[in-house]
Amino acid sequence: MTHLPLAGQTALVTGVSRRRGIGFAVASRLLRDGASVFVQHHRPHDVDQPWGGDDIDALVRELRGLAAPGAMVGEAAVDLREPDAPAALVARAADLTGGLDILVCNQAKSGDDGSIHDMTAERLGAMWETNTRATLLMTTAFAALHGGAAGAARPGDRSELTPLAGPTGRVIWMTSGQGDGPMPGEVAYAASKAALSGVTATVAAELLGLGIVLNTVNPGPVNTGYLDSDSTDRDLGPLDEWRARTPFGRFGEPADPANLIAWLVSEQGAWVAGQVLKSDGGLSLY
Repeated sequence: MTHLPLAGQTALVTGVSRRRGIGFAVASRLLRDGASVFVQHHRPHDVDQPWGGDDIDALVRELRGLAAPGAMVGEAAVDLREPDAPAALVARAADLTGGLDILVCNQAKSGDDGSIHDMTAERLGAMWETNTRATLLMTTAFAALHGGAAGAARPGDRSELTPLAGPTGRVIWMTSGQGDGPMPGEVAYAASKAALSGVTATVAAELLGLGIVLNTVNPGPVNTGYLDSDSTDRDLGPLDEWRARTPFGRFGEPADPANLIAWLVSEQGAWVAGQVLKSDGGLSLY
């Protein structure tokens, strides 16, 4: 029999709008590992990018074709910039099977950014709402499903932990390469992702009391279409020269971070908690 490490579990994966994207790779991998998967998509964002948007109905049909026997696929078009959308999405995903075991916050707004010299409140707000606020609010809603309750905490308070038999839930956040070097022209994006990286340890510690394990993944430079000559808005010449000098001679592929995420949410990854993990094939070393 084929081993299905995630059989009987349900995952919500956000940012699943394009086959070339990391979200699609993650959803595909979790389905192949036996999980039921609910995906969130927001095609209008992709339509405005040089690479364009996919046919969502065809994309979801393809995902359903990957589902293991008994596993289910759900989907919803949701704009996570709306304040109430994150919690509503988590509730809808949980309704797919009656529970939610895994949350992968892969959604990201990119493009329409700028340098510090032409930054605006609107740019900062849009990146914050999509990349940071939505991730934090989905995590809050996920924790509530697992017994988390609202309560006041003073700075420095530490709750007493009861030893757990094992994790009851997994959360994955996605950061970027803002810690590896400058990202000129991406001040709002880098700031929104740096916030997630910076608060990982704090939120992970608060979630462990519920048995929820949180880790953040930096996937490195992954070619999701923006590094192809026919769907990019940048000069690839210098990047191609740099790539040729790197250890593996390639950019990341969506399957690379998807493989790491699949391991982190499996039983084998249970001992890794509260970390910001880089999956970049050593690209940041060059």
